[in-house]
Amino acid sequence: MSAKLPTKAMVLAAGLGKRMRPITDTMPKPLVKVAGRTLIDRALDMLEAAGVKVAVVNVHYLADQMEAHLAHRTAPEIIISDERDQLMDSAGGVIRALPHLGDAPFFILNADTFWIEAGTSNLERMALAWEPETMDILLMVADTEQATGHSGSTDYSMDAQGRLARHRGVAGGVIYAGAIVLHPRIFAGAGNEPQSLNAYFDAAEAKGRLFGMRMDGAWITVGTPDAIAPAEAVVKKHAEKSDAG
Repeated sequence: MSAKLPTKAMVLAAGLGKRMRPITDTMPKPLVKVAGRTLIDRALDMLEAAGVKVAVVNVHYLADQMEAHLAHRTAPEIIISDERDQLMDSAGGVIRALPHLGDAPFFILNADTFWIEAGTSNLERMALAWEPETMDILLMVADTEQATGHSGSTDYSMDAQGRLARHRGVAGGVIYAGAIVLHPRIFAGAGNEPQSLNAYFDAAEAKGRLFGMRMDGAWITVGTPDAIAPAEAVVKKHAEKSDAG
């Protein structure tokens, strides 16, 4: 196992947030608050707690609001990847930011999901599970009973070694939970155009180099306005449990 924690991360925060309307008519989705904390700060808090030093955040929709908010953040160090000219999708956004991310493995987090730790940081656990010799991509995954706000089916089956195969809705399957460790070598030769990370997941799977790590704790996704109240209820429940403990 590799115990070297990635020191850099990408937070995907440039989306239009259409499913979160009407809230996102006037603010970007990452600035939506759950239990008094913005989604983007929840993502950055987890990176900071895990010791990540630099976080690249891409911006597009209502980008001025994002930049103004992030200007107050001192840790991790924030680098803005500006996509005002063109929304690059998930992989395209990462590829554009590669000059800031370097040539070592790094984290990628979605800005509309977060989790409540059960103990050891899930990001630290991912770093321990990361094996560059056998993996191109490591996804954090969750069981359905850990998830709040997820309305779809499961995404992958996972074997005893953690290798993933895309099987939507399979019994005993897992949900991709919005956190990744990957090696930037997978983007060698990639063009600078909008493209999805799903294509890279599929390519890694075809080579047997897509793996998953089951998270500990409660996983929360906030995709629509009606997902906010259940998310806040879970946060409150775990805060009360922590206070009682």
